[in-house]
Amino acid sequence: MIENGDEPILRPLRTTDAEAVLAAFESNPDMARQGSVASLEDATRYVENLRSPESPHRPWAIAHNGTLFGLVCVSVDAENRSGWFWYWMNESARGHGWMRRAAATVADWALSDLGLERLELGHRVNNPASGAVAKAAGFVKEGTERGKFLINGERIDVDTYGRLRSDPWPTYDPGTGCHDPLEL
Repeated sequence: MIENGDEPILRPLRTTDAEAVLAAFESNPDMARQGSVASLEDATRYVENLRSPESPHRPWAIAHNGTLFGLVCVSVDAENRSGWFWYWMNESARGHGWMRRAAATVADWALSDLGLERLELGHRVNNPASGAVAKAAGFVKEGTERGKFLINGERIDVDTYGRLRSDPWPTYDPGTGCHDPLEL
């Protein structure tokens, strides 16, 4: 676990991150919603898929001392100059605000340097922490998809958010807690 005074960094996902990806997926049962990773082989495939040159994904690792503990990714729809924005974090590293800063940094990068005009995301309404990350990264709530997911026999609503290049950008300090990906 990372201590409060330590500074995580934001860097591109590496093939060597597979073991840490597996640890993150094992850290909380909710991580199963992020993909099917139950072994080191699964984690290796997961990382290779995200890093593949043919992949639409642009994954960024939140790391400390070389070890990944979170991921922020933009799945690019080049034809529409938009992207699906998603993120996850190892249970042991949650609650420090690192994901908020990392998500804001990656969203800014995607809407400027990557040239996208729209980002969108969705989160289960029973996961308010994910909504807090979305808002901190400058996303605006656009609606609620009622009963979208069936989880353990219960229908769960999903809040949807969007961020346009023309929207006001959030105020945050990318140098506090997570470094700008372009500085690495």
